[in-house]
Amino acid sequence: MTRAVGILGLGHYVPEKIITNTDMEKIVETSDEWITERTGIKQRHIAAPEEATSDLAYNAAVEALKDAGVDPEELDLVIVGTASSDYIFPSTACLVQARLGAKNAAAFDLAAGCSGFVYSLAVASQMVKSGLYNKILIIGAETLSRIMNWTDRNTCVLFGDGAGAAVVGEVEEGYGVLGIDMGADGNGGKFLLQPAGGSRNPASEETVAAKDHTIHMNGQEVFKFAIQIMGKTAKRALAKANMKPEELDMLFPHQANYRIITSAAKRLKMPMDKVWVNVDKYANTSAASIPIALCEAQKAGALKKGDNIILDGFGAGLTWAAIVLKWSK
Repeated sequence: MTRAVGILGLGHYVPEKIITNTDMEKIVETSDEWITERTGIKQRHIAAPEEATSDLAYNAAVEALKDAGVDPEELDLVIVGTASSDYIFPSTACLVQARLGAKNAAAFDLAAGCSGFVYSLAVASQMVKSGLYNKILIIGAETLSRIMNWTDRNTCVLFGDGAGAAVVGEVEEGYGVLGIDMGADGNGGKFLLQPAGGSRNPASEETVAAKDHTIHMNGQEVFKFAIQIMGKTAKRALAKANMKPEELDMLFPHQANYRIITSAAKRLKMPMDKVWVNVDKYANTSAASIPIALCEAQKAGALKKGDNIILDGFGAGLTWAAIVLKWSK
Protein backbone atom coordinates (compact mmCIF):
# COMPACT_ATOMS: atom_id res chain seq x y z
CA MET A 1 0.00 0.00 0.00
CA THR A 2 1.41 3.36 -1.05
CA ARG A 3 -0.28 6.73 -0.87
CA ALA A 4 0.51 10.28 -1.89
CA VAL A 5 1.51 12.15 1.25
CA GLY A 6 1.73 15.86 1.90
CA ILE A 7 1.07 18.67 4.35
CA LEU A 8 -2.56 19.14 5.40
CA GLY A 9 -2.11 22.15 7.67
CA LEU A 10 0.51 24.56 9.04
CA GLY A 11 0.98 26.65 12.17
CA HIS A 12 3.69 28.64 13.86
CA TYR A 13 4.36 30.55 17.04
CA VAL A 14 7.08 32.95 18.15
CA PRO A 15 7.45 34.54 21.60
CA GLU A 16 6.35 38.12 22.08
CA LYS A 17 9.68 39.51 23.26
CA ILE A 18 11.98 40.86 20.54
CA ILE A 19 15.68 41.64 20.95
CA THR A 20 17.05 43.81 18.14
CA ASN A 21 20.65 44.13 17.04
CA THR A 22 20.72 47.49 18.80
CA ASP A 23 19.70 45.70 21.99
CA MET A 24 22.52 43.19 21.42
CA GLU A 25 25.01 46.07 21.36
CA LYS A 26 24.21 46.58 25.04
CA ILE A 27 24.81 42.91 25.88
CA VAL A 28 28.05 42.09 24.03
CA GLU A 29 30.65 43.96 22.02
CA THR A 30 29.01 43.97 18.60
CA SER A 31 27.10 46.27 16.26
CA ASP A 32 23.98 46.23 14.14
CA GLU A 33 26.16 46.80 11.08
CA TRP A 34 28.45 43.86 11.90
CA ILE A 35 25.57 41.43 12.53
CA THR A 36 23.56 42.52 9.51
CA GLU A 37 26.49 42.42 7.11
CA ARG A 38 27.62 38.94 8.12
CA THR A 39 24.29 37.23 8.77
CA GLY A 40 21.34 39.28 7.52
CA ILE A 41 19.80 39.14 11.02
CA LYS A 42 18.11 42.27 12.39
CA GLN A 43 16.24 40.85 15.39
CA ARG A 44 15.23 37.65 17.18
CA HIS A 45 12.30 36.50 19.37
CA ILE A 46 13.12 35.31 22.89
CA ALA A 47 10.93 33.08 25.07
CA ALA A 48 9.46 34.51 28.26
CA PRO A 49 10.80 33.08 31.54
CA GLU A 50 7.70 30.89 31.93
CA GLU A 51 7.87 29.55 28.34
CA ALA A 52 9.65 26.32 27.44
CA THR A 53 10.01 24.47 24.13
CA SER A 54 6.84 22.44 24.69
CA ASP A 55 4.83 25.66 25.14
CA LEU A 56 6.04 27.06 21.83
CA ALA A 57 5.43 23.70 20.16
CA TYR A 58 1.91 23.43 21.57
CA ASN A 59 0.89 26.86 20.28
CA ALA A 60 2.18 26.07 16.80
CA ALA A 61 0.47 22.67 16.89
CA VAL A 62 -2.93 24.11 17.79
CA GLU A 63 -2.76 26.42 14.77
CA ALA A 64 -1.64 23.60 12.45
CA LEU A 65 -4.45 21.29 13.59
CA LYS A 66 -6.99 24.07 13.05
CA ASP A 67 -5.59 24.79 9.58
CA ALA A 68 -5.81 21.09 8.69
CA GLY A 69 -9.27 20.61 10.23
CA VAL A 70 -7.92 17.71 12.27
CA ASP A 71 -8.92 16.85 15.83
CA PRO A 72 -6.07 15.91 18.22
CA GLU A 73 -7.66 12.49 18.79
CA GLU A 74 -7.25 11.73 15.07
CA LEU A 75 -3.47 11.92 15.37
CA ASP A 76 -1.50 8.67 15.23
CA LEU A 77 1.89 10.15 16.06
CA VAL A 78 3.54 13.35 17.31
CA ILE A 79 7.17 14.06 16.36
CA VAL A 80 9.08 17.05 17.74
CA GLY A 81 12.37 18.00 16.13
CA THR A 82 14.37 19.93 18.72
CA ALA A 83 17.82 20.54 20.15
CA SER A 84 16.46 22.33 23.22
CA SER A 85 13.90 19.99 24.76
CA ASP A 86 12.18 20.78 28.07
CA TYR A 87 13.95 17.81 29.71
CA ILE A 88 16.38 15.08 28.73
CA PHE A 89 13.34 12.88 29.40
CA PRO A 90 10.40 12.68 29.02
CA SER A 91 10.37 13.80 25.42
CA THR A 92 8.93 17.17 24.47
CA ALA A 93 6.65 15.29 22.07
CA CYS A 94 5.06 13.45 25.00
CA LEU A 95 4.45 16.75 26.78
CA VAL A 96 2.79 18.20 23.69
CA GLN A 97 0.77 15.03 23.09
CA ALA A 98 -0.65 15.18 26.61
CA ARG A 99 -1.48 18.89 26.46
CA LEU A 100 -3.21 18.52 23.10
CA GLY A 101 -5.25 15.56 24.29
CA ALA A 102 -3.89 13.43 21.42
CA LYS A 103 -4.57 10.28 23.42
CA ASN A 104 -4.34 7.92 20.42
CA ALA A 105 -0.93 9.13 19.32
CA ALA A 106 2.54 7.76 19.90
CA ALA A 107 5.18 10.43 20.50
CA PHE A 108 8.93 10.91 20.25
CA ASP A 109 11.56 13.61 19.78
CA LEU A 110 13.94 13.66 16.83
CA ALA A 111 17.46 15.03 17.23
CA ALA A 112 18.94 16.26 13.95
CA GLY A 113 19.73 19.85 14.89
CA CYS A 114 18.49 22.44 12.42
CA SER A 115 17.56 19.63 9.98
CA GLY A 116 15.02 18.35 12.52
CA PHE A 117 11.83 19.44 10.78
CA VAL A 118 12.87 18.12 7.35
CA TYR A 119 14.00 14.84 8.92
CA SER A 120 10.65 14.65 10.74
CA LEU A 121 8.73 15.22 7.51
CA ALA A 122 10.74 12.48 5.81
CA VAL A 123 9.96 10.01 8.61
CA ALA A 124 6.28 10.98 8.84
CA SER A 125 5.71 10.86 5.09
CA GLN A 126 7.03 7.31 4.83
CA MET A 127 4.88 6.13 7.75
CA VAL A 128 1.76 7.53 6.11
CA LYS A 129 2.79 6.35 2.65
CA SER A 130 3.17 2.77 3.92
CA GLY A 131 -0.27 2.80 5.56
CA LEU A 132 1.14 2.42 9.07
CA TYR A 133 -0.41 5.75 10.17
CA ASN A 134 -2.92 8.20 8.70
CA LYS A 135 -2.25 11.56 10.36
CA ILE A 136 0.99 12.70 11.97
CA LEU A 137 1.80 15.99 13.67
CA ILE A 138 5.39 17.16 13.17
CA ILE A 139 6.85 20.16 14.98
CA GLY A 140 10.17 21.99 14.87
CA ALA A 141 10.52 23.88 18.15
CA GLU A 142 13.38 25.59 19.94
CA THR A 143 14.18 27.79 22.93
CA LEU A 144 17.83 28.20 22.04
CA SER A 145 18.05 31.31 24.21
CA ARG A 146 18.23 28.93 27.21
CA ILE A 147 21.39 27.25 25.95
CA MET A 148 23.21 30.28 24.57
CA ASN A 149 26.31 31.85 26.06
CA TRP A 150 25.20 35.47 26.26
CA THR A 151 28.82 36.59 26.66
CA ASP A 152 29.96 34.97 23.39
CA ARG A 153 29.34 37.51 20.65
CA ASN A 154 30.09 34.94 17.94
CA THR A 155 27.07 32.80 18.82
CA CYS A 156 24.56 34.75 20.93
CA VAL A 157 23.67 37.10 18.07
CA LEU A 158 22.77 34.22 15.76
CA PHE A 159 19.87 32.40 17.39
CA GLY A 160 16.23 32.91 18.34
CA ASP A 161 13.23 31.02 19.72
CA GLY A 162 10.15 29.77 17.89
CA ALA A 163 8.12 26.82 16.67
CA GLY A 164 6.52 25.64 13.44
CA ALA A 165 4.18 22.70 12.96
CA ALA A 166 2.60 20.68 10.17
CA VAL A 167 -0.04 17.97 9.97
CA VAL A 168 1.04 15.25 7.55
CA GLY A 169 -1.42 12.96 5.82
CA GLU A 170 -2.73 11.53 2.57
CA VAL A 171 -3.21 13.99 -0.29
CA GLU A 172 -4.41 13.89 -3.89
CA GLU A 173 -2.40 11.60 -6.17
CA GLY A 174 0.49 13.40 -7.84
CA TYR A 175 0.84 15.93 -5.03
CA GLY A 176 2.80 16.01 -1.78
CA VAL A 177 6.29 14.60 -1.18
CA LEU A 178 8.07 13.73 -4.44
CA GLY A 179 11.73 13.39 -3.48
CA ILE A 180 13.76 13.06 -0.28
CA ASP A 181 17.47 13.32 0.42
CA MET A 182 18.94 12.94 3.91
CA GLY A 183 22.47 12.55 5.17
CA ALA A 184 24.93 13.05 7.99
CA ASP A 185 28.65 13.34 8.65
CA GLY A 186 29.29 12.64 12.32
CA ASN A 187 32.92 13.63 11.88
CA GLY A 188 31.70 17.22 11.91
CA GLY A 189 29.81 16.87 15.17
CA LYS A 190 32.61 18.65 17.03
CA PHE A 191 31.97 21.85 15.06
CA LEU A 192 28.52 22.49 16.57
CA LEU A 193 27.64 21.02 19.94
CA GLN A 194 26.53 21.47 23.53
CA PRO A 195 29.50 19.83 25.29
CA ALA A 196 28.02 19.15 28.74
CA GLY A 197 24.80 17.88 30.25
CA GLY A 198 24.75 14.40 28.73
CA SER A 199 26.38 11.16 29.82
CA ARG A 200 29.76 12.14 28.34
CA ASN A 201 30.14 15.26 30.51
CA PRO A 202 27.47 15.30 33.21
CA ALA A 203 26.74 18.54 35.02
CA SER A 204 29.32 19.65 37.55
CA GLU A 205 30.62 22.88 39.02
CA GLU A 206 33.37 22.78 36.42
CA THR A 207 31.07 22.35 33.40
CA VAL A 208 28.79 25.15 34.61
CA ALA A 209 31.73 27.50 35.24
CA ALA A 210 33.14 26.74 31.78
CA LYS A 211 29.72 27.44 30.19
CA ASP A 212 29.83 23.99 28.61
CA HIS A 213 26.04 23.71 28.80
CA THR A 214 25.75 26.31 26.05
CA ILE A 215 26.15 26.22 22.27
CA HIS A 216 29.74 25.90 21.08
CA MET A 217 30.30 26.47 17.37
CA ASN A 218 33.18 26.68 14.96
CA GLY A 219 31.46 29.19 12.71
CA GLN A 220 33.98 29.00 9.88
CA GLU A 221 33.73 25.21 9.56
CA VAL A 222 29.94 25.20 9.78
CA PHE A 223 29.74 27.95 7.16
CA LYS A 224 31.99 26.02 4.75
CA PHE A 225 29.94 22.86 5.28
CA ALA A 226 26.63 24.67 4.73
CA ILE A 227 27.76 26.42 1.54
CA GLN A 228 28.61 23.04 -0.01
CA ILE A 229 25.85 20.80 1.29
CA MET A 230 22.76 22.99 0.72
CA GLY A 231 23.11 22.83 -3.05
CA LYS A 232 24.15 19.17 -3.11
CA THR A 233 21.25 17.83 -1.03
CA ALA A 234 18.75 19.94 -2.96
CA LYS A 235 19.97 18.61 -6.29
CA ARG A 236 19.84 15.02 -5.03
CA ALA A 237 16.26 15.46 -3.81
CA LEU A 238 15.31 17.00 -7.16
CA ALA A 239 16.86 14.06 -9.02
CA LYS A 240 14.80 11.63 -6.93
CA ALA A 241 11.70 13.65 -7.84
CA ASN A 242 12.68 13.56 -11.55
CA MET A 243 12.66 17.34 -11.51
CA LYS A 244 15.03 20.07 -12.64
CA PRO A 245 15.84 23.20 -10.59
CA GLU A 246 14.13 25.42 -13.14
CA GLU A 247 10.83 23.62 -12.42
CA LEU A 248 10.84 24.88 -8.83
CA ASP A 249 8.47 27.66 -7.83
CA MET A 250 9.87 28.28 -4.35
CA LEU A 251 12.89 27.45 -2.18
CA PHE A 252 12.50 27.27 1.61
CA PRO A 253 16.04 27.11 3.01
CA HIS A 254 17.06 26.83 6.63
CA GLN A 255 17.25 30.39 7.92
CA ALA A 256 20.74 30.45 9.44
CA ASN A 257 22.59 33.09 7.47
CA TYR A 258 21.66 35.23 4.48
CA ARG A 259 24.93 34.51 2.71
CA ILE A 260 24.31 30.75 2.98
CA ILE A 261 20.78 31.23 1.64
CA THR A 262 21.94 33.22 -1.37
CA SER A 263 24.65 30.64 -2.07
CA ALA A 264 22.06 27.83 -2.11
CA ALA A 265 19.84 29.85 -4.44
CA LYS A 266 22.77 30.48 -6.77
CA ARG A 267 23.65 26.78 -6.95
CA LEU A 268 20.04 26.04 -7.95
CA LYS A 269 20.00 29.05 -10.32
CA MET A 270 16.94 30.39 -8.52
CA PRO A 271 16.20 34.13 -8.41
CA MET A 272 15.88 35.49 -4.89
CA ASP A 273 12.23 36.41 -5.48
CA LYS A 274 11.57 32.65 -5.43
CA VAL A 275 13.40 32.17 -2.12
CA TRP A 276 11.55 32.69 1.17
CA VAL A 277 13.76 34.69 3.53
CA ASN A 278 12.85 35.69 7.10
CA VAL A 279 16.20 35.30 8.87
CA ASP A 280 16.13 39.07 9.39
CA LYS A 281 13.04 38.78 11.63
CA TYR A 282 13.71 35.58 13.56
CA ALA A 283 17.44 34.78 13.32
CA ASN A 284 18.32 31.07 13.39
CA THR A 285 15.48 29.18 15.08
CA SER A 286 17.06 25.83 14.22
CA ALA A 287 14.43 23.11 13.60
CA ALA A 288 11.67 25.74 13.67
CA SER A 289 13.01 27.89 10.83
CA ILE A 290 11.65 26.02 7.80
CA PRO A 291 8.12 25.41 9.14
CA ILE A 292 7.87 29.03 10.30
CA ALA A 293 8.84 30.12 6.78
CA LEU A 294 6.31 27.73 5.21
CA CYS A 295 3.53 28.99 7.46
CA GLU A 296 4.38 32.61 6.71
CA ALA A 297 4.35 31.93 2.97
CA GLN A 298 0.96 30.24 3.18
CA LYS A 299 -0.53 33.10 5.18
CA ALA A 300 0.89 35.61 2.69
CA GLY A 301 -0.74 33.77 -0.22
CA ALA A 302 2.66 32.95 -1.73
CA LEU A 303 1.89 29.22 -1.93
CA LYS A 304 -0.72 27.90 -4.34
CA LYS A 305 -1.87 24.40 -5.23
CA GLY A 306 0.46 22.75 -7.71
CA ASP A 307 3.55 24.78 -6.78
CA ASN A 308 6.78 22.80 -6.78
CA ILE A 309 8.72 23.67 -3.65
CA ILE A 310 11.84 22.43 -1.90
CA LEU A 311 12.74 22.43 1.79
CA ASP A 312 16.51 22.54 2.27
CA GLY A 313 18.31 22.34 5.62
CA PHE A 314 21.51 21.50 7.47
CA GLY A 315 22.37 21.28 11.14
CA ALA A 316 24.30 19.88 14.06
CA GLY A 317 25.44 16.32 13.65
CA LEU A 318 26.45 17.40 11.08
CA THR A 319 23.22 16.62 9.21
CA TRP A 320 21.46 17.70 6.05
CA ALA A 321 18.13 17.04 4.35
CA ALA A 322 16.05 18.27 1.44
CA ILE A 323 12.50 17.41 0.39
CA VAL A 324 10.68 18.27 -2.85
CA LEU A 325 6.90 18.68 -2.66
CA LYS A 326 4.10 19.56 -5.05
CA TRP A 327 1.93 21.78 -2.85
CA SER A 328 -1.48 20.21 -2.31
CA LYS A 329 -3.45 22.90 -0.43
